[in-house]
Order: sequence, then structure tokens, then C-alpha cells
Amino acid sequence: MKHLILFTCFTLLAACSGGKKTLDESIWAFPSVKKLDDYNPILEPDGDAQFFCPINKKNIRWEEKDVFNPAAVVKDGWVWLLYRAEDKIGKYAGTSRIGLARSRNGLEFRKNSIPVLYPDNGPMKTFEWEGGCEDPRVVKRDDGLYVMTYTAYDGKTARLCIASSRDLLTWEKHGLVLTDVKYRDRFSKSGAIVCELDKGELIARKIRGKYHMYWGDSDLYMATSDDLVTWAPLEDKKGNLLPVLSPRAGSFDSKLVEPGPYALLRKEGILLLYNSANNAKNGDKTLPDMTYSVGQALFSSDRPARLIGRAKNSLMHPDRPYEMTGQVNNVCFLEGMVWHNDRWLLYYGTADSKIAVAEYKP
Repeated sequence: MKHLILFTCFTLLAACSGGKKTLDESIWAFPSVKKLDDYNPILEPDGDAQFFCPINKKNIRWEEKDVFNPAAVVKDGWVWLLYRAEDKIGKYAGTSRIGLARSRNGLEFRKNSIPVLYPDNGPMKTFEWEGGCEDPRVVKRDDGLYVMTYTAYDGKTARLCIASSRDLLTWEKHGLVLTDVKYRDRFSKSGAIVCELDKGELIARKIRGKYHMYWGDSDLYMATSDDLVTWAPLEDKKGNLLPVLSPRAGSFDSKLVEPGPYALLRKEGILLLYNSANNAKNGDKTLPDMTYSVGQALFSSDRPARLIGRAKNSLMHPDRPYEMTGQVNNVCFLEGMVWHNDRWLLYYGTADSKIAVAEYKP
């Protein structure tokens, strides 16, 4: 794979998370969100749903254990969730598959009876079995193609992958994002593609002739593409991955940072809502160790690797019972966001067990 090289030290320094914040968060950040307690949690596991697994060659209860970490798309006036679901028989805390649900109001959902993306006997089996297909994020290309980033987990290594669909039901897998031999076995997750709100839909947008994606689950990195399918990682002059956002000591995001949904291109810059974990030793003393909260960062609209703002406090943290107790305690993990009925709806996994929604009305 041909890698992009950044040629100037200035850009490298500006991209680092320790760089000077140049835009006040009151100008660009979401000031707050409201968790919709009358509806939450909006999705829970279903022990009756069955699916014939092509690898196990038997019917399994594919979402019996947990549902969490959903992507969200508005299509034909409906809100569609593509969510991660786990069974109870996989040896890696259950095998994950991607389910589909839809809603008219964005709050009350009806599930598809079987998953729409899952491990099978194709070329991706070696990467997906038997951990599964995890944590989708979905954007739309301007020609109508839906593109999903998801994580393939073989039980040892998580790898960022690409799939595409015209209808959200039938998906074609395109393989790994990082195909170069030096990155092929590297832990990679969470691809958030830069998009713009266009007539109620989030459409992937090119910047300087390229699509851009933020990815990673410790530091954040970037990749670029001509078509949203084939990607090249952003590297520095020495051929190393270029970090664009890192954890902060003394803060809620002191342990790790990981992209949330797509990155939103706005007039102020590129808004990235990101997930983060707390390190109790050198982080936020008011939060338990490894608490997952949602943060906000702003990148330059013409130089997407350049960090120009970062919110001091989290936008959302666990404070409801279903967020504090579950498969993994103290988790709010945001992956889906849509513009629907004149408000932003934010969909997030709670304690790696259920799915909830919050809203922001500008």
C-alpha cells in the first residue's frame, strides 16, 4: 500500500494532542445532551431471536447475551440502527454479529430477526472467527453507497475492516483497512469517516481531494481514501503512524481515546465526538478506573490532522444504573448519531450490555 507522507514538521507538531488549543469550546462544542430516560434503554438482548450460523452449522441465539455499540443512519425517513450483538456460546465472551433495527421516531425500534453482518466461511473468516464482527460505524457516499467500518476479532487481534451496502440489509465485505504487512497484525479499531450534514443525511465529504478517517483505540490516527473502500494510513517523515489525538493526564480521557461516530464537518471545523477511558491513578479522581465517557475534539476543516480545540469536560459519562452495571461496568460508548426531527440523537452502548439514546437540540 502506498502511504501518505506528511512533509512539514509544523503539521506534525500541530497534529499532536498536546498542541495549543486555538478555538474556545463555547463556539463549537455541544454544550450538553439530555439522556431520554422515558425510553432508555431503547434496545436490550433478545433470548428468543435465532439465526443459522454458517460456521457452527446450527441455529443459535445470536443476541441472547448483550446488545451495544450501535451505528445510526437516516434512510427513507426512518432511523436505522446497526448494532453489535453477542451470543453466549463463543469462547471470547460470545461471538459478535451486527444486527439491524428501525424506528420512525428514533426512540422506539423494531429489530430485524437475523443479523446482517456476521462471520461466515468466506475469505474474512480467519480474521472474524470466533470473536466476530464488532462496533459498526456507517456513512453514506454521495452516490448512495453505504460504507461501514467495523472490527474483525479473531480472539487475539482486532482489525479495522470495510463493508458496503445499497440497502443496509445486504453487505459486501472489502477486507482490512490496514493491508500493509507492517500493520496487518496491528491492533486497529473504530473508523470514524469525515461527513457533512446534507438534507438530513450524513454524506462522506472529501477534503483536498481525499476522504479522511480517524481511527485507533489508544491514540488516534488517520487514513485517507479515494473511494471509501481502499485506505492509506497517514504517516510522518520516518514512516510511523501519526497520532492526532492522545490521552490527557488529570482528565476523564487519561487512559485511552477512541473515535465515536463519524466526524462531522462544520463551519468551525471537524467535530469528533470520541470515547475515552479514565486512569484512576493519573486521571479524574471523581470517576472509577476505566470509566468510559464521551469527549469532544475539533480539527481543522482544511488540515484534518491539525487539532484546534478540545473540550475540557466530558459530554456524557455513566450515571444511570444500566450504564454503571453490566458486562463491563461504567461505560457510555457513543457510536451512532443522526439529525432527526430538528435534533441530534446520540446512540450509545451502556455497560457493554444495552443501548440508550440522548438528544441535543441546538
